[in-house]
Amino acid sequence: MTRPRALITGASSGLGRGYTLSLAADQYDLVLVARDEARLQELARSIETEHGTLAEVVVADLSTRSGIDVVRTVIETSRVDLLINNAGYGLKQSLLESEVSDLVDQDMVLTGAVRELSLAAVKQMRNRGRGGLINVSSMAALTTMGQYAASKMSTLVFTEALAGELRGSPVTVTAVLPGFIRTRFHERLGVERPGPGWIWLSVAQVVAASLRDARGGKVVSIPGVSYRMAARIARFVPRPLVRWGSNGFSLNRRDG
Repeated sequence: MTRPRALITGASSGLGRGYTLSLAADQYDLVLVARDEARLQELARSIETEHGTLAEVVVADLSTRSGIDVVRTVIETSRVDLLINNAGYGLKQSLLESEVSDLVDQDMVLTGAVRELSLAAVKQMRNRGRGGLINVSSMAALTTMGQYAASKMSTLVFTEALAGELRGSPVTVTAVLPGFIRTRFHERLGVERPGPGWIWLSVAQVVAASLRDARGGKVVSIPGVSYRMAARIARFVPRPLVRWGSNGFSLNRRDG
């Protein structure tokens, strides 16, 4: 039988690498997308050796028109049974301290690329009569913490809208809202990990919960009991209080 085939953006590290390894163990063939070719090639070789599945490498910068076009061409010209839009990053500066070009690039990765690749994929999946889409949003979407939160909220609403249009079809659409995950995200930003240790989830926890929810047809997946409770409470929190809490949340910068 033909193995299912998944395309994962931001596959070389963090949550994307977690999805990659989990799906390889489930005998998926993979298309791995990221900017770092060396890390992608190393990951692809490891997967093919350990699991015997195929791992294709696509080097693309999703903040650029050319990068998005490369990945969209793969989606439109070959079978993709599962698309996971995971690529993303944070900015070290606040809104007022950031260059507009940096904000635009970040939004292109977190929102523009997600939108375009999602639409290309689900159209193909609907025509084939099966498929799944997972868009990684964030619990930050429930806050007002800068462009990252704004872009993640856009992706959440877009994904929910798309799920509504595909209701009753064989294509599943899921937005994942992770909280804090033990990855190198905060290290790359040069900040200390905030909060107590119990709020931090492992990559494996987030991957397992979100894949389970997606396979069950859930439109919104929030890994972790504490985060699910927080999301329910957030619906009833007045916006002024949300703004106050978001403004009061600071990331401690490391010296140097």
